[in-house]
Amino acid sequence: MFDITRYANATQLIIEAGRFLYSKGWSPATSSNYSARIDEQHIAVTVSGKHKGDLGAADVMVVNLSGEPVQSDCTPSAETQLHTVIYDLFPNIKAVLHTHSVAATVLSRSMVGESELRLVDYELQKAFPGCESHESELIIPVFENTQNIAELAEKTQGYFKEHPHTPGYLIRGHGLYTWGDNMADCLRHIEALEFLLQCELEMKRLR
Repeated sequence: MFDITRYANATQLIIEAGRFLYSKGWSPATSSNYSARIDEQHIAVTVSGKHKGDLGAADVMVVNLSGEPVQSDCTPSAETQLHTVIYDLFPNIKAVLHTHSVAATVLSRSMVGESELRLVDYELQKAFPGCESHESELIIPVFENTQNIAELAEKTQGYFKEHPHTPGYLIRGHGLYTWGDNMADCLRHIEALEFLLQCELEMKRLR
């Protein structure tokens, strides 16, 4: 069982995040998926195929950390396992957001043969824990896109066991994943990363 009040609170945070991210153009149409932790064994996650700018309470469901629906006949996002891996690895994490912005999609596609994006000399890197100045190096891994979510979840799990302080990752030609100790932190990470990705994309154009 899970606490209904916590579920309702998590659902409201997800709904508000959806409206914000859609308004920014980072979650067009039915793309993207969002989640928030309810307790040690349950998360609230968006139902598959829902418009993220118009989410309602019925568009958010509960799954356990194996990604299995709890007291629901709805179908969770196909990428739910990419969320549960993060919650399982990091008990402090309370929110995970996945977006499909133009910058994340195009920049990752342009990085042919590259498995990570190295960010340095940006003041906004200080938006992330552990980055004390623009001289710090922020590394964002890039995973290949695949419909085999279980395989991708296993790869991300292995990477983040070895690099636990990484704040997010890209899926090539697909989008961005990031997380935080609460929804506000997670949204801050999205904003910062989207800015940095846009900067890198513009730098590529200038070159």
